[in-house]
Amino acid sequence: MNQDYIQPDNWSIIEEGFDADRVKSSESLFSIGNGAMGQRANFEEQYTGPTFQGSYIAGVYYPDKTRVGWWKNGYPEYFAKVLNAPNWIGINVVINGEQLDLNTCVAITNFRRELNMKEGWLSRTFTATLQNKLEVEVKTTRFLSLDLDEVGAINYQVTPLNGDATIKFQPYLDSGITNEDTNWDDQFWDTLKVTTENDKAFIEAKTMKTGFHTCTFMQASVYLENKKQEQNPEVYQQENAITFTYSLSVAKGQTASVVKFGGYTVDRNHDKTELVSAAKTALLTASEKGFAQLLEAQKQAWDAIWKMSDITIDGDVKAQQGIRFNIFQLNQTYLGKDSSLNIGPKGFTGEKYGGSTYWDTEAYCIPFYMATKDQNVARNLLKYRYNHLEKAIENAEKLGFKNGAALYPMVTMNGEECHNEWEITFEEIHRNGAIAFAIFNYYRYTGDYSYIPEMGLEVLIGIARFWQQRATFSTDKNQYVILGVTGPNEYENNINNNFYTNYLAKWCIDYALDNIEKVKEGHHDDYLRITGKTKITHEELHAWQKVADNMYFPYSEKHQVYLQQDGFLDKELITVADLPKVDRPINQKWSWDRILRSPYIKQADVLQGFYFFEDQFSTEELKRHFDFYEPFTVHESSLSPCVHSIQAAKLDQMDQAYTFYLRTSRLDLDDYNKEVEEGLHITSMAGTWMSIVEGYGGMRIKNDMLNFEPRIPKEWDAYSFKVNFRDQILKVNVSQSETTFELEGNTDLNIIVNNNPLTISPNNLVKA
Repeated sequence: MNQDYIQPDNWSIIEEGFDADRVKSSESLFSIGNGAMGQRANFEEQYTGPTFQGSYIAGVYYPDKTRVGWWKNGYPEYFAKVLNAPNWIGINVVINGEQLDLNTCVAITNFRRELNMKEGWLSRTFTATLQNKLEVEVKTTRFLSLDLDEVGAINYQVTPLNGDATIKFQPYLDSGITNEDTNWDDQFWDTLKVTTENDKAFIEAKTMKTGFHTCTFMQASVYLENKKQEQNPEVYQQENAITFTYSLSVAKGQTASVVKFGGYTVDRNHDKTELVSAAKTALLTASEKGFAQLLEAQKQAWDAIWKMSDITIDGDVKAQQGIRFNIFQLNQTYLGKDSSLNIGPKGFTGEKYGGSTYWDTEAYCIPFYMATKDQNVARNLLKYRYNHLEKAIENAEKLGFKNGAALYPMVTMNGEECHNEWEITFEEIHRNGAIAFAIFNYYRYTGDYSYIPEMGLEVLIGIARFWQQRATFSTDKNQYVILGVTGPNEYENNINNNFYTNYLAKWCIDYALDNIEKVKEGHHDDYLRITGKTKITHEELHAWQKVADNMYFPYSEKHQVYLQQDGFLDKELITVADLPKVDRPINQKWSWDRILRSPYIKQADVLQGFYFFEDQFSTEELKRHFDFYEPFTVHESSLSPCVHSIQAAKLDQMDQAYTFYLRTSRLDLDDYNKEVEEGLHITSMAGTWMSIVEGYGGMRIKNDMLNFEPRIPKEWDAYSFKVNFRDQILKVNVSQSETTFELEGNTDLNIIVNNNPLTISPNNLVKA
C-alpha cells in the first residue's frame, strides 16, 4: 500500500492534518533548495518527536573513513558524505512559559503544509492547544532565495486565540551538528568563532579534513500587528550555538511575528577571511529589500524557470502534480550556474548515497538540462567530467590499469572514487560508458562539436583505453569477453559478459576511434595537442579496434534475445506476476543470497542498452527484448520506471507506459519504495521528464533534426512541453485529436513528425 496523504493539486504539494508518523516523510517531500543550498522541511520551532534534521551546502562534504569488515586492496579510503550543515532555521517559541512543541501539544487542528512550486515557497499553518490550555494559531512562510542564493527567509507568526500571552521568540544558530549516516560518529564541523552585532549573529566553522570554511548567519526582527518592535535581543552564547530572545506581550487575537534572514557564505565563493563581511553584505541586501519584496522576486524567478521547463497535463491532476514536483526539485538542486557542482542523487533532501555525482547525471539529467535551459548548462556538466579526468586516470591506476586508461568513479565529490561497496565500486564499470554517451548525446542534440576537440576527445581516449584493457581474449570463444562485472541490474554481482556493459564497451571504442579521425581532419591543431599529450600510437588504435570488432555478446537462439549475462537462462524464471506480494520489495524482504540467485531485475539492464542505442536495433527487436525482460523486472530502482515508460510508449503499449509514468512521477509522493523519509530521488526525476518528452512525445534527434512520434494516454485530454533546440524554443501540444507546434525565434525550423517533414515558422501555430 503506497502512501496517499498528499492532496492532489496542479501547483502545490499539500498535506492536511498532523500525523507524527508522517513527519520524516514530509520533511523530505517538502524540502526546499536554490542550487547553492537546501534543507529538509524541518519545523522551525522545537520538535521532540522523531525527526531527521538536515541542511546542506552545495559542494561542501566530508571524507568519512571507509568502514568495512574485510578490507580489500584498492578500496577507497573514504566515503564522501554530503554534510549536514549548521542549522540556521531554528526559532524556539515559548508561550506563557511553555515551549511550543507539536509533539507535546494537547491538540493540533487545522494543520496544513504547502509547498508552492509555482512560486517557490513553503508554508505551514495550524492551531495548537498547549498544555497550559492556551490556544494559538501559527503561520510560517519560508523560502530560499533564487536571486540572493546565500540567503533564506522565514516569517513566523503566532496569534493567541483564547487569552493574552507573553510570547518569546528565540531565533538561533547551531553548528553542533552531526550526520545521521556517519561511519565512526566523527565530529564533522569545527566551530571557530561565534559573534554578534546588534540583531545579527555569525558562526564561523570549518569542516574537518576537507577544510571548507563557512559562515552561518542570521538576522532577526519582531513585529506586533505588522509593526516592527524596536527591541534589542537578549543574547545567549555557547561554544557552537547562539540564541537571541525577544519577548512580546500579545493580546488575544493579536499577531506577533518574527522575520528571520539566514544562510551561508562559503570559501568556495569568497576568501575565507571575508566570510563574515560577505554575510553582512548579504543580510544588508536582504533586509533592505524586506521579506515581501524578496518573496515577490522569488515568484518572478520561478516564473521565468517555469516558462521554459513546465509540462502541462490536462485531465489528470495526479499526473500533473507529479511531473511538476519532479521539475521543481531538479531546479531546486541544480541550476547550471557553477561547473564545479553536480546533481546529487538525493540533492538537498537527505544524506543517503553520499557524493554529488553518479552516472545518473550523464544518463538521465543532461537531456533535461539541455532542453529546458541552454546548452551551456549541459556543457558545464560535461566540463565537470573533463576537469576530473586526471582523477579518473588515478582511479584506474589504483586498480592496475596503465597508459592513461580512465575509470570514472561510481560516486564522487572531486573526481576521486569514494564508493566502498566492492560489487559497485569495482564491478559496476558501465558508468564509464555513460560519460562517453553523454558526449555523443550533447553533440547530437546541440550540434556543438567544439567540446570534443577542446575537452571531450581526451575523455573518450581515456575511456577507450580502459575498455581495451578491461576486456579479456577468450580462446574458447575466440572473442573478447568482459568478466566480473555488475550491470545496471545491481541484483546481479560479479557476473560475466553483461550484454549492456559489453555493448557499451564496443560502442565507446568505436566512438573514440571515429572522433580521433574527425578531429584529425577538422581540428588539426587540437589533434596534435591531444595526440602529443596522450601519446596515442597506431598500434594502440589497432588493439582497440580488434577488441571492438570481436566483442562477445551472449545470445539465446531459443528466445531470440541478447542475454543479460552468461547463465541468465540457468535461473528459475518465475515472473514478477507470480511473485507473492508479501515478498515485495525483495530488497527489504529477501536475503542478498536469494536475490542474487533470482531472475529479478532491479532496473533496465539489457533494455538500458536498447534505450541508449535505439537506432541500432529494430522496433521488432525492442519488442522481443521488452516482452522478455520487463516481466522479470521489480523496478526497485528509482531509475527503472522511466526507461520502461519510454519504451512501452515507443511500442504503443500505452497502458503500460502510463502505469510506468505514474510510478516514476509519483515515486516519492506516493513512496513506492517505502523509503522517502531518507530523502528524494532527484536524478531519476529527470527520467520522469524524459518519459513524457521522449516517451509520449516520441522526441528523438535523427539526421540533425528533431523527430516526433506523438502519443497520448487515454487518461489525459492533452499535454504540452517546450524544448530549447539549438537556441530555438519549440512548444509541442498534443491532444486526443491533434498535435500542434509553435516556435519562438526568427528562423524556420524543419522537423519530422511521424516520418513526415514539417516546417515550423516562428509565431505560427502549425498542426501536424
